[in-house]
Amino acid sequence: MKAQEVQKLDLAGCQVQLMLLLEEQFRLRMQHATGQLAKTSRLRTVRRDIARMRTAITVKKEAHS
Repeated sequence: MKAQEVQKLDLAGCQVQLMLLLEEQFRLRMQHATGQLAKTSRLRTVRRDIARMRTAITVKKEAHS
């Protein structure tokens, strides 16, 4: 997910998207541990998307304060 797409989401949308990304990261980690993960680069992109989403949530919370 690109930063511009994240900025268009509201706070609730960002939190929902964060939960989905965390669930995906968990599934990818389990697949990696069992040797079933074909695209290991997906772990990196999901981790960066999570960081991007957390940053956007922090910015949106500070803007409302």
